[in-house]
Amino acid sequence: MGIQRSLKSRFLSAVPVVALLTICIQPGRAAGPSGDVYVMTNQSKGNSVMVFHRDAAGMLTFSATFASGGNGAGTGVDPLGSQGALVLGEDQRLLFAVNAGSDSVSVFAVWGDRLKLLDTVPSGGVMPVSLAVQHGLVYVLNAGGTPNISGFFIDPEANRLVPLEGSTQDLPGGAAAAPAEVSFTPDGSALVVTEKGTSSIDTFALDKGLPGLGVSFPSSGATPFGFSFGHDDVLIVSDAAGGPAGTAAVSSYAVDEDGNAAIVTPALGDTQKAACWLVVPRNGRFAYTANAASSTISEYGVSEDGNLTLLDAVAASTGTGSTPTDMALSGNSHFLYTRDGGKGAVSGFRIGADGALTPIAKVAGVPAGSQGIAAR
Repeated sequence: MGIQRSLKSRFLSAVPVVALLTICIQPGRAAGPSGDVYVMTNQSKGNSVMVFHRDAAGMLTFSATFASGGNGAGTGVDPLGSQGALVLGEDQRLLFAVNAGSDSVSVFAVWGDRLKLLDTVPSGGVMPVSLAVQHGLVYVLNAGGTPNISGFFIDPEANRLVPLEGSTQDLPGGAAAAPAEVSFTPDGSALVVTEKGTSSIDTFALDKGLPGLGVSFPSSGATPFGFSFGHDDVLIVSDAAGGPAGTAAVSSYAVDEDGNAAIVTPALGDTQKAACWLVVPRNGRFAYTANAASSTISEYGVSEDGNLTLLDAVAASTGTGSTPTDMALSGNSHFLYTRDGGKGAVSGFRIGADGALTPIAKVAGVPAGSQGIAAR
């Protein structure tokens, strides 16, 4: 840990003092209000969501488990091969989960560390693996059969999902797509999907919430997987095998309102293996990847125009054989959590003012075959 510190210092010298003060966290002290971390069990005989209470210092305590009304598809450490299988709504009052084994999606009401199942509906396809939520709309990424996206609107009175007529679109990569994630662009003008199988990035321009035909762009790195957004709708993507000799990498793209994507930073390797999950804190200045095959987390710097810099190839380790296979940030972006599929655990880290990660929490008891993590 700690490589390229001088590079990181130069990067941070460009960060306004106000921004640094906003994210400054003093070790050993509380960093804002408490919250919760959610993990989806993804079990084939009954899917459910485990809730861990998060205190103000980021420590976790198991609270309860809540059934989703559907079935998962859980075997191995990464059964769905996706990011975003469990997501919170924008106001964090609703939680959405895929049921990959029963081709459905569930909606929970969130009351502190308690959940109430509100609705379970067909996903509009086969084997849902990822969800996107924005402005009263929910889009589901279905990875089985002919992979597609399918949309719903949230009934504001009952908080139930209603199918959005005309919203279903097949992915350009067809049966070979092996998609990993769907998400709205921050301005809501388009949907983005990563295709692992074809090493492509798809965009679907939206018109009044309805997508047009998908447009496919070659990924800069091999096996694009998880992604998030930095400043000005810049798309930041983990490339599981995009670096030298198949090592992990991260790339960035500018996406306009018509869904056109242009490379900003070509695949930038981190010397680790299988960078499949990626998150960007609220300040937009860092990106973290979970390197499943190396059991590490890498840290990148993100400039205002979306250019990437590798700040620390091993910013943190989740432990030998832990296989971190999901990531989530707390609502205030003070804490980062990984679901460690190889150990049936959740690891927590405090995010420092310079983006450095400090281990703070580890809880066990997550069943094998789980997939999906969310936090608030």
